[in-house]
Parts: sequence; structure tokens; C-alpha cells
Amino acid sequence: MVMNSVDAQALKKAFLSGAKNLEMNKEFINELNVFPVPDGDTGTNMTMTILSAAREVAAIEDPTMEKLAKAMSSGSLRGARGNSGVILSQLFRGFSKEIQTVETINVTTLANAFGRATETAYKAVIKPKEGTILTVARGMADKAAELVFDTDDVIEFAEKVIAYGDETLQKTPDLLPVLKEAGVVDSGGMGLMTVLKGVLAGLKGEDLGDLMPEGVKPVTDNAGADYNAVENTDIKFGYCTEFIINTKEEMDEKEQDKFRAYLESIGDSIVFVTLDDIVKVHVHTNEPGNAIQKALSYGFLTNMKIDNMRVEHQEKLIKDSEKLAREQKAEEEAKRAAATKERLPYAMIAVCAGDGMAEIFRGIGATDVISGGQTMNPSTDDILRACENANADVVYVFPNNSNIILAANQARDICESCRIVVVPTKTVPQGVEAIINFVPEMSPEENLGIMTDEIAGVKTCEITYAVRDTTIDGKPINHGDIMAIGDSGLVAVGREIEDTALMALRELIDEDSELVTIYYGEEADQEKAESLCELAKKEFSGCEFELHNGGQPVYYYVLSVE
Repeated sequence: MVMNSVDAQALKKAFLSGAKNLEMNKEFINELNVFPVPDGDTGTNMTMTILSAAREVAAIEDPTMEKLAKAMSSGSLRGARGNSGVILSQLFRGFSKEIQTVETINVTTLANAFGRATETAYKAVIKPKEGTILTVARGMADKAAELVFDTDDVIEFAEKVIAYGDETLQKTPDLLPVLKEAGVVDSGGMGLMTVLKGVLAGLKGEDLGDLMPEGVKPVTDNAGADYNAVENTDIKFGYCTEFIINTKEEMDEKEQDKFRAYLESIGDSIVFVTLDDIVKVHVHTNEPGNAIQKALSYGFLTNMKIDNMRVEHQEKLIKDSEKLAREQKAEEEAKRAAATKERLPYAMIAVCAGDGMAEIFRGIGATDVISGGQTMNPSTDDILRACENANADVVYVFPNNSNIILAANQARDICESCRIVVVPTKTVPQGVEAIINFVPEMSPEENLGIMTDEIAGVKTCEITYAVRDTTIDGKPINHGDIMAIGDSGLVAVGREIEDTALMALRELIDEDSELVTIYYGEEADQEKAESLCELAKKEFSGCEFELHNGGQPVYYYVLSVE
């Protein structure tokens, strides 16, 4: 099939196909986490980012390049979550700028758009790191510039560029040692390749099932249209089935093809990954027992998981409707309150997870708290709305997570109703320290300087559990181990929660340490937390200790040493 140009209608279909492909594979991308912690969220963040754009794209009934460019750029920009999502939105932004003035896209336009997308994304990151989604994007941009005069066929051109993107992705572990040690490629790069393969499938007319992503419902431009509605689609295969086969012997290519063909005969959405004598399988099927029975002929199974997607889908519809109603009510109340209250000279908004953490931030002066953190990064739009509702001239935002800073910066850059100052806090303890050192009489520039200096003296460590076997910093980690993860990487590994936390404190506390704060999470035992604090007090008698109920998910403890 030869295609010399792509019109707006074809681009719309291709973009939705890319969104669909990412949505179908987001859990696989989530699992490409360097640290084997239960908070892998790259796939989720990228999916929520592209779905925000897909809603606007799907709403365009009579598409033009200009309309599509605006929808792709503005939708992804406001919906961006996490660093990977923000970078993806910047790639769309650059791409959109290049296509917005043409009627159809040819190979030259596409090559220029790849280059502009990469340039825009690199500029958005203060310290670009190689071995990431940026490296993969740049590799494809360079290849596109090299191939631009070789063919006029958009399909042939795109296939070659994407193939080179795959090659670049496979090299990311050579650029980032942590990827090589963990045995994974960059998850953001994998997400980008997943999008582009879906786009290519859409251009070629290949069927990914229903091209409309689950989280998108086509709407019109009528006032009051619901852009967050979820389409109640019929699910063809009802059981999401996952398992790992520990094979008796390495599965050769012929046997892999045979098993993959069997899975295709009973289902779809197949992910089939082999590594020596390990085979990871994901399939949507109505016959999970058959898939498992067939797999048992190759070896023994571990990590088995079967979910009824029809039930989950109905529950999601109900939960989404309830959540939407709550959000709309809260937003309306916030707008009414903002309209009646006197405008403030400044406000402070902190991002955190856990009722206890939220209470702590409000107690030290935070005007508002955005619920979020690991596994649930707030979007650019979430941060923007909170700042607008604050009804203040200057709004200080404390992201308290390195994966939220880019989204906060993006909100700052597009906000028109107030001045947003993003304090680059990467952890909750840093956020607490920054707010404590805020001086109302000082200018935003002076406060930012002081707070940034103060957070540099805060050491943070988070205690959680491993969801898979791996090696980090030369230390072997087994599924179920307790890990202490600090500002610069792995601090300690153990089998017991409190023992590991104590090991971490021994690494963090030195002769200059004065204050140690322990925040225990929703899955930690209060009595054990109190016991941990008492043991630490006895061992480190020269430090002052504080214990707080943070109520945070995912992490049993968050430790702060100043």
C-alpha cells in the first residue's frame, strides 16, 4: 500500500489508534520500572495524557489539520501527568506546530514534525537525561531527516523510522546503567514506541479492535458537553489473563510462534515476552483456563492473575460517574467561594497522598492540598485549577515528587490568572521544610531562593516492598523484600519492615543530623511505628525524633533526616 500524503480524517483515525494502543499496553509499560516498587506509573501517566488529547480529537466532527493540531496540543498539555506524560505532551506540541498550517502531511512535513517535536521536548526539560524517551525521540528525528529524500511513501517512511526507534530503545540500557542492572528498557521510550506503532496501524487500516480508546467518548462542541464520559463498549474477551511460564527449556522461535498463534485463536491484546527460560504472557480471552492449561505444557507457572474485565468495567463506570459528580460539585463550590472571598496576596498548594500528610501540610500553612503522589500524579490541569481557585496574586506550588515537577512547571507557564511559583520539592519532607521556611514579607524570588536552599539539607527515605526480583546497586532483591529507597537510590534491603527502616536510619543519620521525623503509612502498624521510634531514639540519642501518622499509601514509612 502506497500513501503519499495523510489528510486530516486519516490523521484523526491514526491518532486515536495510537491512543488505543497505548491504553491496551499501559500495564506492560508500568512494569518496566527500574525500582520494583508497587508504584510503576509511566504507562498510566502517558495513557491519561494522550486520552486527554484523544477526547478533544474525537470531538472534532469535520477535522482539519489546524483543528487537530490544536486538540492534540492543548488536550495533552493540560492532561499531562508525570514526567513521561509531560514530555509526551511536549512532543505532541512540537509536532502540532509543524502540521497546523498544511492541508495534508507528506514525508517532508513528517520529517520536519519529528524534528520539531524532539526539539520542543528537549527544551522543556532543564537537565535532559539520555537513555530515556528523549533519546528515542531524537533517534527517530535524526533517522527521519536522513530518510526524507529516499521515498515519498509515508507508510514506508514511517515503518523505517519506527524500526530505528525500536533499535534506539533497545540501546537505552547502554546509556543508563540503572536500566541495564534492572534488565529493562526505558519505560517512557517504550510508551512512545507503543503510541507510534498504534498510529502506523491506524494509517495502514489495521484493526486494533475498537479504535476509540476506552476513556474517550466522541462528543460535539456543544456547550456543556461531557469530555470525561466513558463509553460503555461491549467487551469481546472478558478475562484479562496474565502469568509467567518458567519453561523446562528455552522456547525456540518456532515454538514461540506456535504458542502465540494459539493465544491469538482464543483472544486478543496479547503481550508475549521471552527472556531465556522465562516467558511473560498477557492475553484477553474468554477461556483463561485453556490459556493456562496450554502454558503448563511448557513448564510451571508463577505470578498468575485473572481479572473479569466486564465486572471491572461496570464498576469503573459507576466509580467514574460518582467521582465526576464529586469533582464537579467541589469545583463549583470552590468557584463560588473564590468569587465571594477577598483576593489573597499569596497562597500555598502542596501535593501529597494520605489524610495525615494533608493535615500536616494544612497545619503548617498550606492553603490547599492536591491529593496525589506516586501512582496518582496530578495533571497539569489539576494543578492549574487549584491555583486558579486559590484566588491569590502569587501561588506557591510544592510538588513533593520529582515526577510532578514538570507538570507543575507546565501549569505555571500557561496560567493567566495568577503568578505560580514552583518550589522544586521532590519529597514530602522537603515540602514540609520549604513551607516552614516561608516568610510572607519576602518577595517570591527571595522565598524561592531560601526554600530551595533549605530543602537541600533534608534527606528522605521511603520504605516499601519489592514486586519482582531484580538487582539494584549490586544488591539482589527478591519479590516481597522490604526496600528503603533514598534520594539517590537504594539504601537498604531486608525482610522485615521496621528492621529495614532502622537500617535506613543508620545510613541516613550522621554527626550533623539534628531532627528525625518518621511518617507511618496506611499499611503500617501504629504500635510497631512507636516501637521503631523508641528504638531509634535510644540508638541515636543526639537527635530529636518526631512520629506522625501520614496515612500515605504504597510506603510503610517515609523517613526524614535534617
